[in-house]
Amino acid sequence: MKEKTIDYLLRTTWLAVNKMYNEEAAKFDTTMATGFTLLSIDPENGTPSTSLGPIMGMEATSLSRILKRMEELGLIERKPNPKDGRGVLIHLTEFGREKREYSRDRVLIFNETVRNNISEEKLKHFYEVTEVINELISNKKIYNQKQTVLK
Repeated sequence: MKEKTIDYLLRTTWLAVNKMYNEEAAKFDTTMATGFTLLSIDPENGTPSTSLGPIMGMEATSLSRILKRMEELGLIERKPNPKDGRGVLIHLTEFGREKREYSRDRVLIFNETVRNNISEEKLKHFYEVTEVINELISNKKIYNQKQTVLK
């Protein structure tokens, strides 16, 4: 059997997590993307629409579609930013707050279950490894170097 690559393990694990969250969200006629967006919005003060994409690591186009759908479902409302007349704040509606709590509970259950099944030492190593991978990517130390041909 061939050894599995790091990217393969990351991708398949994330796809499994994504599927799990989407199956759970479907029970309440929503999606993981909607839940993630709800969790990224400040429930007290709202969040500037321009800040939401970077907070979530999403492109503006994808986020715009999600926000439009969330507004249609009555989860959010857009209000002018009192500190910046050109900007818009995304606020949760009461219904959005309820769905946010549901999403928060699902994330906490996932994290608690993983923590109960993996030692603290292994989790510490997991965090260290993901941090290094993210640093390598963000500092362009993987593909922005002199490429070598693998044989």
